[in-house]
Amino acid sequence: MYVTKKRAWLPWVWILIVLSVLLFLFIQLRDVLAPFITAAVLAYILNPMVAYLETHGIRRGRASMWVMGFALFILLGLLLVIVPMLAKQIESIISKLPMLVDFVQNKALPWFNAKFGAYVSLDAKTLVDWLRDNTQNIQAALQKTLVVLMTQGSSIAAWLGNIVLLPLLLYYFLLDWSRWENGLETMIPRRYVETYVRITGKLNQVLGAFLRGQLMVMMVMGLLYGLGLMATGLDSGFAIGMVAGILVFVPYLGAFTGLLLATLAALLQFNSWVGVLMVWGVFGVGQFLESFFITPKIVGDRIGLSPFWVIFSLMAFGSLLGFVGMLVALPLAAICAVLIDEGKAVYLGSRFYQRK
Repeated sequence: MYVTKKRAWLPWVWILIVLSVLLFLFIQLRDVLAPFITAAVLAYILNPMVAYLETHGIRRGRASMWVMGFALFILLGLLLVIVPMLAKQIESIISKLPMLVDFVQNKALPWFNAKFGAYVSLDAKTLVDWLRDNTQNIQAALQKTLVVLMTQGSSIAAWLGNIVLLPLLLYYFLLDWSRWENGLETMIPRRYVETYVRITGKLNQVLGAFLRGQLMVMMVMGLLYGLGLMATGLDSGFAIGMVAGILVFVPYLGAFTGLLLATLAALLQFNSWVGVLMVWGVFGVGQFLESFFITPKIVGDRIGLSPFWVIFSLMAFGSLLGFVGMLVALPLAAICAVLIDEGKAVYLGSRFYQRK
C-alpha cells in the first residue's frame, strides 16, 4: 500500500521536471523561438474565425488565407491612421521650424540659463565653434556607432528574417491547429483525458477573457488620453490620444508614441512650456492609472488575478524575458493560476493531505 501511494506522486514529479527543463530551454532559445511563439499566439487568436468559416463549408486552407487577409486589412487600417498623423506632424514641424528655433532661442534657452546658471546659446557661430572643438569626440562617437551597427548587423538580419517568416509560420499554425489539438489529446492517458479537457477549457476561457479585457483597456486608455489632450486645448489631441490607446497593448509603446506626437504638437501650437507640461501631465497620469489601476482591475478581474499579482507578473516576466516577457506576462500568469488551482485541488483531495 505504501509503495502504491509513493508511486502515485511520481507522475507529478516527472511533470515538474519536464516543465523545468522546458522553461530552461525556452529562456536559452527565446530569440529563436520568438517568431514561432508570436505565430502560435496569433494563430490562437485567429483560429476561432477559421473554425467558423470551416463549419460553413470553406476548406481550412482557404479559410486560413481569408482570416490572415482580414487581419492584414485591420493592421493596414491602423497604419493608415497612424502613419498619416506622423507625416502630418513632421510636415508641420518642417513648416514651423523657424518658429520652433525662435522659441528655443528666445524662451527655452533663456529660461534654462536663468534656472541653472549656465550660458547656452543657439546660433551658427556657436554651432561651428562647438563642432570644431569636439571634432575628435564626434569622430570617435561615429566610429563606435559604426562598430555597434556592424556587430548588430546579424541581429537586424535575424529580426528582418523573423518578420518575413512570421506569415508563413502563422499560415501553417492555422492550417494544422485542429490536427495538433486532436493529436495532443490522443497522447494523453485515457484516465487523464477528462482532466485535460477541463484544464484546456479553463485556459481557453481565461485567455479569451484576457483578450477581451485588453481590448477594453485599449478603448478606455484611448478615451482617457484623447479627452485629456482635448482638455488641454490641443487641436489634434483626441486623434493622438486614440492612437496612444490603440498601441497600449504593447507595453509603453502607446504612451511613448502618444507623448512624442503630443509634445511636438504642443510645442508648435502653444509655443510655451505651459501647454507642454499639461500634455506631459496627461500622459503621466494616464500611464500611472493604466499601470496600477486600469489594467490590474479590468484585465486582472477577468483572468482571476488580483492587482498585486498583475503588477508582480509584469515585473517578474519583464525581468526574466525582457520586452517579450512584459508582452506575455498576463496570459502566462493566468495560465499559471489555472494550473496552480488544479494542483491545489488535487493536493487537497489527496490521501496525503487528508490522512490524520
